[in-house]
Amino acid sequence: MSDFIIRLVLPVGKAIEFHGPADITKETSEAIVNAANSSLLGGGGVDGAIHRAGGPSILGECERIVAEMGRLPAGKAVVTGGGRLLAKYVIHTVGPIYGRGEPGKAETLASCYRECVRLADGHAIKSLSFPSISTGAYGYPVMEAAGIAVATIVDAVSSARHVRRVRFVLFDVSTLNAYVRAAERFHRDNPASQYKLEKSPA
Repeated sequence: MSDFIIRLVLPVGKAIEFHGPADITKETSEAIVNAANSSLLGGGGVDGAIHRAGGPSILGECERIVAEMGRLPAGKAVVTGGGRLLAKYVIHTVGPIYGRGEPGKAETLASCYRECVRLADGHAIKSLSFPSISTGAYGYPVMEAAGIAVATIVDAVSSARHVRRVRFVLFDVSTLNAYVRAAERFHRDNPASQYKLEKSPA
């Protein structure tokens, strides 16, 4: 899909797009990211929607992964096939729960994004779509999470060998606006010659 609200174009010819309100299960990227829980057995929100749209083969793969390695820790990621989705792969990652007292939540959230790009690159995936990780039931403040997501993805994609386009697919207008503001802030805080900000032609 080529529609987007705005996008950041990196010096290496790669792009980070921001789109919404939209349904990530309908994305045509080679891989979509699932904001999963540690059990990998499905749940509510994005997690449940991906499992419903992708069908039972995704759950079967997740069950095999958990049987081999146990529950997936926050900040880590694993990959499965896409089942009935248009995407070939689903990369499952577990975000931090904001209300708990453990330190390092920002780093854990950043790790989710880095690990997903690393896995995508290892599978020679060129396009990858993300939801807003941890900002639903896990309670991470959206503006703070958006800033972490944008900065981390710019860094990870810049050094990736295969990933050339990352797309944030945001479920509602308020989340989309938070990510657009984060992208605009990132662009302001970095030399204009280094990153280009493009608005949708639509």
